[in-house]
Amino acid sequence: MGYHTPVLLKESINGLQIKPSGIYVDVTFGGGGHSREIIKHIDKGKLVAFDQDDDALPNLIDDKRFVFVNHNFRFLKNFLKYHKIDQVDGLLADLGVSSHHFDDPKRGFSFRFDGELDMRMNQSAKTSAKNVVNEYKEEHLAKIFWEYGELKNSRKLAKAIADQRGNKKIETIKEFTDVLMPYLPKHAEHKFLAKVFQALRIEVNREMEFLKDMLFQTTKVIKPGGRLVVITYHSLEDRIVKNFIKNGLFEGEVEKDFFGNIEVPFKAVNRKIIVPDEDEIKENNRARSAKLRIAERI
Repeated sequence: MGYHTPVLLKESINGLQIKPSGIYVDVTFGGGGHSREIIKHIDKGKLVAFDQDDDALPNLIDDKRFVFVNHNFRFLKNFLKYHKIDQVDGLLADLGVSSHHFDDPKRGFSFRFDGELDMRMNQSAKTSAKNVVNEYKEEHLAKIFWEYGELKNSRKLAKAIADQRGNKKIETIKEFTDVLMPYLPKHAEHKFLAKVFQALRIEVNREMEFLKDMLFQTTKVIKPGGRLVVITYHSLEDRIVKNFIKNGLFEGEVEKDFFGNIEVPFKAVNRKIIVPDEDEIKENNRARSAKLRIAERI
């Protein structure tokens, strides 16, 4: 199973404004598409790439300028320090889930296949989708479906799951989707299931929490004038990135000083989000929901 074709490749590389002697970070290495393009523009510089999934290991770049960190990007600052890097010239994050994960039945990310409920990006992590479905309290499940899937009938879904697991543990994708069947809206079954699976995946991998951790660290590791380039795919993560670039916060409004000025760590380079053109969407369906935001460290 291959990895996806990089989305908005040209636009994201341009957004980094790569210097030949600069140091750059790709916090979502995956198949290495973005990293391979970044390293083409580096001469005496360095590229550090992060990925917690062991499936990314066969894609590593054999180059002395390339450093790979087999951990989640939430440890960004610590591992840069370990490699004796204080600050970098730019950071790229492609937050989407790769087609590799969706196309591998053993990973449990897609409702297109039957298999064990898993969804762990880090396969050594303790909590899988099966744990969430069978062990979380009904109220907690409802909150996950509401916040991460934006599902209006989240309470009904949570109750149905709680009732079913009271009789028999839910272990496979088919067993899980069978519980959901009575609640699938006609002519929108796939869209509904996609939201449910998205909600579970976000919870299993603590995606929103770790995204905030990583973004907060960029204020320390990206040097003034350096670039932050982020590709998002759904409204939840895009809202977090947008608010962070605008205010340096994830929620609410930043406080003003006595003179009415505000201090924020980044300034937006593109006031209007960058999206793929029709040709890229035709060639790569994954690009349909992609949004690119670029910011410069102040």
